[in-house]
Amino acid sequence: MVAVAELWETLSHAIHAYTGLSPAAFFTAVAVAAAIYHLVASFLAPPPPPPRYRDSVPEESEPLPPPVQLGEITEEELKAYDGSDPKKPLLMAIKNQIYDVTQSRVFYGPGGPYALFAGRDASRALAKMSFEPQDLTSDISGLGPFELDALQDWEYKFMSKYVKVGTIKKSEVVSEEAADVSSSNTENAPENHANVAETVPKTEADVAETVPKTEGDAKETDSGAKDEDVKEKRSDDVVAKEE
Repeated sequence: MVAVAELWETLSHAIHAYTGLSPAAFFTAVAVAAAIYHLVASFLAPPPPPPRYRDSVPEESEPLPPPVQLGEITEEELKAYDGSDPKKPLLMAIKNQIYDVTQSRVFYGPGGPYALFAGRDASRALAKMSFEPQDLTSDISGLGPFELDALQDWEYKFMSKYVKVGTIKKSEVVSEEAADVSSSNTENAPENHANVAETVPKTEADVAETVPKTEGDAKETDSGAKDEDVKEKRSDDVVAKEE
């Protein structure tokens, strides 16, 4: 105990000799300096790295089921495979070709950065790297050469990494022009039938009028010819008598 007291006395004299402060003031200043250092260091320190997905996945996770071939389905049917039902595979289409992307659920599943593309054909959005709702479509008309090249790169990536399980069935859409022509023909059909009905009787009447008239003219012509022959014969007989 005497040794500790002597050590404290020696330390106090040394602190006072080198700093001019009392031991209590010296240790208070040291504590304040340490607190300020830790506070500044907490602001300047870089943020901790985000946890890796593989580290958060349990080691004994169930293996993924093998991809199931769906064949040809519509875009409406494809929406059922957007990852909202964990019992169904996660599907995505590019250029009407459907791929099973279940193994990349962290990217295309709910909450993932590309979740908007799941359950649909988002070829236009992939080509433009757009997340706008109007670009989440399979229509790639009007795209530039660079955008088409980007879409081709996406397709090569999907072909090499994922299994193709089907294609999108395109519904037949009747063009507006064909529909207009069809409706116009339907509307004009009664008129055309009426015109034909009016024309046929008129033509037959004309034929009926023409035939009798033509036969009458023929009879008159034949009778005239006979009269002329009779007159010539009589004149010949008169000349013969005079001679």
